[in-house]
Amino acid sequence: MQLPAFHLAIPVNELEESRLFYTEILDCKEGRKSAHWVDLNFFVHQLVLHESKNKTKKHFNEVDGNQVPVPHFGVILEWKFFHSFAKNLKKKKVQFEIEPYIRFKNLAGEQATMFFLDPSGNALEFKAFKNKNEIFKP
Repeated sequence: MQLPAFHLAIPVNELEESRLFYTEILDCKEGRKSAHWVDLNFFVHQLVLHESKNKTKKHFNEVDGNQVPVPHFGVILEWKFFHSFAKNLKKKKVQFEIEPYIRFKNLAGEQATMFFLDPSGNALEFKAFKNKNEIFKP
């Protein structure tokens, strides 16, 4: 079965600044848009940026010795692509909340992960599992 794409709509402070971040830094392709929102192809998923002035308070949970921002979203990438993507983000001078590293090393669910914020403070996590069969393994 082909996996369905998700749809996620998030608030952003400044639509144009956020649009440029997602299209130029993350290489997302732009779709439909209006003066107050824009659709993006976010790694084959539909991400919609909605301009909003409402701020939400961030929370953090400890995971593997790091303070992980909550809420956050992102995608699971292929292992090799994750590393080239991380290298490209560093070249583009992305400020990481949690630098790319290997989490749960030598344990079930070993994964490469990184966290950074978009211009509106929305937290993104990109990860890759060393063994894709362990994505949901306890």
